Formats: sequence, C-alpha cells, structure tokens
Amino acid sequence: MNSIKLTSLPEGCTATVTGLNNSGSMRRRLMDMGLIEGTKVICLHRSPSGDPTAYLIRGAVIALRNADSCCITVKTE
Repeated sequence: MNSIKLTSLPEGCTATVTGLNNSGSMRRRLMDMGLIEGTKVICLHRSPSGDPTAYLIRGAVIALRNADSCCITVKTE
C-alpha cells in the first residue's frame, strides 16, 4: 500500500484516509461529511477539466476541488 494525495487517486480506485492536513472551516466540513482517518474513499469521476472530482464517501457522492483534496492523504488498496 502506498500513501498518496487524494488528488492522485485514479478513477475507479479505492483508498483509505490516513490524514487530513486541511485547516479551519474546510477541515471541519470534511470531518462533518465523515472524511476522517480510516474512511474508505472511491474516486468515481473527474470532470473534463480535471477539477472537481467526484468521490464516494460513506455512501454519499461528494465533489471536491483539487485545492481541498490535495491536503488529504490516503493509502491505496
């Protein structure tokens, strides 16, 4: 298993969150959505321009901008 940034996760791949390096209100929002250490994340689709990207997190599809997801570290499976 490799530790990478969430933005580097290829479409269709699954990973587990290992850390949130965001701060302030964005960190709180991500945690409120259930994006905490140990959460499984699946990269569903990248927009044609590459930003934002849709992820499946705890049964909900959530679109995150690269500026926010680059601060999230994950381990690939």
